[in-house]
Amino acid sequence: MKYKVTEDNNVSTVFLNGEIDMEIADSVREVVFPLIDAGKEVHLNLKDVQYMDSSGISVIIESNQRAKTKNTKVELKEVSQPVEKVLAMARKFL
Repeated sequence: MKYKVTEDNNVSTVFLNGEIDMEIADSVREVVFPLIDAGKEVHLNLKDVQYMDSSGISVIIESNQRAKTKNTKVELKEVSQPVEKVLAMARKFL
């Protein structure tokens, strides 16, 4: 997984690419959680993510929960079609 973080006022956009699976999930947490802990609004840009499994969904849920405790938010931006399919399946069970 490769990533890039951009800052605009109090919004950090994390551009992720590649695959977000069990091997990568902790790396994503290491990038996203400190931003949330700093009180930033975090946008996860997923346009270049070709694959996401349940570990990736877990990272999104955990990030959202953490953001709520810090009075901020996490938004998904430009979700790729493969990731959208996974998220749509997950929504059926949540």
